[in-house]
Amino acid sequence: MASADGRYMLSYNGEIYNHAELRRDLDRDHGPVAWRGHSDTETLVEAIARWGLEATLQRGVGMFALSLWDAKERRLLLARDRFGEKPLYYGWVGGDLVFASELPAIQLHPRFDNPIERRALALLAARSYVPAPLSIFERIYKLPPASILSVSVEAVDFKPEEPPQPGLNRKHISLSTYWSYRQTVLDGIQEPFGREGDALDALEAALAAAVTGQSLADVPVGAFLSGGIDSSTVVALYQKYSSQPVRTYTIGFEDPAYDEAPAARAVARHLGTQHHEMYVTARDAQEVIPKLASMYGEPFADSSQIPTYLVSAFARQEVTVALSGDGGDELFGGYHRHILGPRFWGRIAGVPRPLRQALFGPAALMPRALLSACGAVAGLSSVAREGDKIRKFARVAATARSFDDVADSFVDEWYGAASPLAMPTDVREWAPPLPSGTAPLTRITYRDAVTYLPDDILCKVDRASMAVSLESRVPYLDHRVAAVAARIPNAMKLRGGRGKHILRELLYREAPRELFDRPKAGFAIPVGQWIKGPLRAWAEELLDPAGMRAEGWFDPAPVQSRWQDHLAGRRDSTAALWSVLMFQAWLKEQKRPMALAA
Repeated sequence: MASADGRYMLSYNGEIYNHAELRRDLDRDHGPVAWRGHSDTETLVEAIARWGLEATLQRGVGMFALSLWDAKERRLLLARDRFGEKPLYYGWVGGDLVFASELPAIQLHPRFDNPIERRALALLAARSYVPAPLSIFERIYKLPPASILSVSVEAVDFKPEEPPQPGLNRKHISLSTYWSYRQTVLDGIQEPFGREGDALDALEAALAAAVTGQSLADVPVGAFLSGGIDSSTVVALYQKYSSQPVRTYTIGFEDPAYDEAPAARAVARHLGTQHHEMYVTARDAQEVIPKLASMYGEPFADSSQIPTYLVSAFARQEVTVALSGDGGDELFGGYHRHILGPRFWGRIAGVPRPLRQALFGPAALMPRALLSACGAVAGLSSVAREGDKIRKFARVAATARSFDDVADSFVDEWYGAASPLAMPTDVREWAPPLPSGTAPLTRITYRDAVTYLPDDILCKVDRASMAVSLESRVPYLDHRVAAVAARIPNAMKLRGGRGKHILRELLYREAPRELFDRPKAGFAIPVGQWIKGPLRAWAEELLDPAGMRAEGWFDPAPVQSRWQDHLAGRRDSTAALWSVLMFQAWLKEQKRPMALAA
């Protein structure tokens, strides 16, 4: 869409939730605007024409990826929302600067021959996803969240081998940020809430405003409901401020170990929502797997992508927009590593590293079978059963130089093991860390919010929901909710060995705590069992040593070692193997001819 004055041309994917408010501000500040329609796209381009791009994005609330051509300055500007809910790739192909919401669109360029980025492959193997600013291809990058890339027509000659970093300011290209979650966290530390009641009131006000704002649409709207803390809080506030029953959606599984449908049903009954549930079979879930490589565009290996797709498809039968509870764990400390990591570091940090090496080094080097046997003889069933985990934590205790090393060990599926890569590659974290004196819980939740959240969780939900034309919205990631969360002291987030205390207390204002008095459960399916059973032939074809050796990306020896241990039940290597399998499936998909979308 072009601006009325003809200077700007906007290409835009997403939603500006407060665009009606922005329209009123434009009419007030600049006199009545001659609006041509009612879309948020027009609001955005006219706001940019009057306020500029950065000021407009700072005033806007939404999820988006956009490109803006400035005809006067002959510059292209690319921008992405604050937390990275919507994807945006850019880079250099042949002699051209290219950009798109999906990698396959860039691959259709007639001179595309960018090789696979080995650093991205190393990160995929370790973390199950490719973190920004890298993509799976060299010289193609993900625009970081809350960033603006500005390039002139001369920038096609830049062709960087390294991704441009925020603060880059050259004659023809610059990368800046219009908002900083890091600064939000630091500001929150300086102005913490003193009373839990004040924190609860502020959190409810901010989250309720986000929920009500994001539930406004000219199409049917619903919400995902798993029965956990995050989605239940969103639905509770949605229902509290709604004049009619909210439509909620969940899926159940045959295996009770993975079935959250009864919990969601109980929450929905208490809140009075118009609840919908669908039970899916293992076959239903397995039939999604062949679609994943094309659905995600680049290798992605969080296996909860499968139930996310299934619940999105189920909700899409009735609604076009669905609110989700994603982001609650990262903002309020909800993952097990948020509890275990700081506790573990607290126990070893005061022990000199040479002493730790002497105490824990032998256990770290002990073969798994021997460690398990020793545990069995000593009557320590946990050691006998979890020999690999014990050995991993012994290795971490012996070698960790800082809490960040401990945090890395929780997210690296191959930590301390033989590298699965044919050409092992050193990789580094691009996200700027918090100051070294920051509390461990704050450090690990911040890291998750700027890496795992945008590149795993939000990627998973966006691609799965978009595959069925469902728009997923995330109220927790309203920047005003994030600002309140940053002011909540860790003692109000982690209490009694459980995370998200403050969020639980907010939920208990609307629902009895008995409904939620159970262990945290992820949105999981038994993929590890399937690849040993009905999917074994599929997995073994992808893991064929001769094929892997010929392709040259993974080393078959360590991969086969993990595979055989997994098959024999000696070690659960589901996540590590799923990363390899998803890359191999994606690589196979690359050999298929691409076609333009109809």
